Amino acid sequence: MTTSRREFLQAAALVGAAAAAAPATAQAEQTQQTRQTPQAQAPQAQKAQQTQQTEQAPGGPGADTTFTPADKLGFGTARGAESAVWFTLEGGRISETYHPDLSTPASRETQWIVTDGETFVERVTDVTHRTEAPDPRVPSYRQVATGTGWTLTTRVVTDPARAAVLVDVDFRARKPLQIFVLHDPALGGEGTADSAFPQDGALVASDGRTASALLAGNGFSESTVGYSGVNDGWTELSANQGRLLHHYATAGPGNVIQVARLRLDGRTTTRETVVLGFGSAPGEAVGAAQKSLRRGFTAVAKEYAQGWNSYLAGLPETPGSVGKAKDVYTTSVLMLACSEDKRNPGAFIASPSMPWAFGFDRAVAPEYGSYHLVWPRDLYQIATGLLAAGDRAAAGRALDYLLRIQQPDGHWAQNTKVSGEPFWTSIQLDETAAPMLLAWLLDRHDPSTVDKLARGGDFLLSYPGAPFTEQERWEEQNGYSPSTIASVIAGLVCLADLLAKAGRDGTKYLATADNWAAAVDGWTVTRTGPLSPRPYYVRLTKDGDPDAGTTYNLGNNNPGQVDQRAVADAGFLELVRLGIKPAGDPVVENSLTVVDAQISTATPAGRHWHRYSSDGYGEQADGNPWNVNRADLQRTYGRLWPIFAGERGEYELLNGDARAAAGRLADMAATAGETGLLPEQVWDTNPPYPRTRPGTPTASATPLAWTHAQFVRLAWSVQRGRPVEYPDVVAERYLKRR
Repeated sequence: MTTSRREFLQAAALVGAAAAAAPATAQAEQTQQTRQTPQAQAPQAQKAQQTQQTEQAPGGPGADTTFTPADKLGFGTARGAESAVWFTLEGGRISETYHPDLSTPASRETQWIVTDGETFVERVTDVTHRTEAPDPRVPSYRQVATGTGWTLTTRVVTDPARAAVLVDVDFRARKPLQIFVLHDPALGGEGTADSAFPQDGALVASDGRTASALLAGNGFSESTVGYSGVNDGWTELSANQGRLLHHYATAGPGNVIQVARLRLDGRTTTRETVVLGFGSAPGEAVGAAQKSLRRGFTAVAKEYAQGWNSYLAGLPETPGSVGKAKDVYTTSVLMLACSEDKRNPGAFIASPSMPWAFGFDRAVAPEYGSYHLVWPRDLYQIATGLLAAGDRAAAGRALDYLLRIQQPDGHWAQNTKVSGEPFWTSIQLDETAAPMLLAWLLDRHDPSTVDKLARGGDFLLSYPGAPFTEQERWEEQNGYSPSTIASVIAGLVCLADLLAKAGRDGTKYLATADNWAAAVDGWTVTRTGPLSPRPYYVRLTKDGDPDAGTTYNLGNNNPGQVDQRAVADAGFLELVRLGIKPAGDPVVENSLTVVDAQISTATPAGRHWHRYSSDGYGEQADGNPWNVNRADLQRTYGRLWPIFAGERGEYELLNGDARAAAGRLADMAATAGETGLLPEQVWDTNPPYPRTRPGTPTASATPLAWTHAQFVRLAWSVQRGRPVEYPDVVAERYLKRR
């Protein structure tokens, strides 16, 4: 790393207007490229090359970092552990990259800008663009953008041997144009304290703990760094008809942005490789980028594909139940596998995205993110999905991770960073039951495992007021929740069975489970509610008295108080899916009638469900992002969640209706985006945008690992005729007694 004024100025000469020399590449495809000549450069480019590059950009620290929308169309990483970097795609660009782990964004975007230097300046996000998945067996993508007389095609992979993202750039134009790459670092997940400087032909950024390096195979013809919203490259180019009036060498600390022009004009020179390398220090990041450039995009992409093809080859063939949705199934397996951290095996995150205010509002998220954390609940869903797909080793790693991060008192934190550090710390009893259910499915009853699970069981038995929970599975309310109670009953029964296999006594856990199983209806079934004259399950009760008109505020911008008897959700299906209630239970059947009438919507992608009555976790009526606790924000509206079609399908299998369950699988597949990624939410029948089709993804978290896991699990459940995660030991205890 350069440390003095002299060193900065010497390094600047490598990346400035005088043409930066980058390491030579060994790409096979470069033999097909036309080498640039000085005559091929546009007049404005020649003028830019004559501009002197100065040292330090003024105006820091720049605007606060915010992150791109959460509705990703691509998510990928190399299969091997050596490539500790992940990329996402959104809006025709590379959106967040993650390094050194999956809880830590390392950049906000890597964007492309095209100009003629006189009449137009266009970013790929401003023009028509699409993202394609050419091979559904590989998480690699092609992005195509079309602007004023130009077409840009990029392909993205990561280097299996190191932390580097490679982009194959194919730029075609009707007349000579200029193309710039814009990179917005967000090292350490924040991006507010980065420094930018040139080093060894690369544009480098560092926050003192990690670093990134941007390189091009043929170097850059001009570049600048600046502060977001002040003098960053896009601000300069858009204000000056596509010309950089300043060429700053360094900036920071602050929210810095790097811009460099590629040696392409779209006519005589059309092909380039751009690499974004990462490391713990600038030299390591530059070295990673240089090594990847020497290998070349073609060789790296081939090895990248081989890694994923080998992984899929070790799994069972795609189940026939998916029919025409084979690609969605394969994509789902890949999305789950990509969601595992490489430094912390078994740590699978919920989503590589930051939905809505979680990516831009410090009042809501002082530390941006949350979805790129590990929830024990989501991890259980992911692990059982991978187990169904045939990746038993991944499910085992997930359990090992859970056992490693168990809290001293025996419970599991609401969520953690991939390192295991707790992030949000509310108590959710179903998350303490989840490791017991997963261990039973894996038949893990070794002494170390059962010792830790028993500590979790003791926590459940000693928790004040249990099975009253501080938060239910939607993390917004406390109370007696049918879904939570189902999880802890099943978890305790599975724990007792594992203890018995280990030669230990688990009768105290069975006794508590039996008591709760006998009491669950008394806590959560109303006979006086307004939604049906017959008994039905409510979302939750605050007081364990479902016939009392106790009121509470739903949160998520819902005004006023609501009667607990008037809030429906389908969480009670966990009682059936986990073997505590029969599918034909009359209260269950009537409750299904209630939720179908109250919170389901028929769309072109099939029937889907809201989380609960008047859910507010979703976009505003005009499509603007969800936010909360703001005086100017009146209402937000939660939309439809595809996971509920999967849960309903598993119920229907237990009810003997395999045809209906297969239909739910098709409905889930129909909600996939154009590259096969499955979202958290899809639009209902009142989308805010013209020509938006109900049943298509909203700007919620995409890909959501839970949705992909539910799809994979339902696919195998339909194939086998019964839910694959069904805990028979629970059903034998409660259903055979009837």
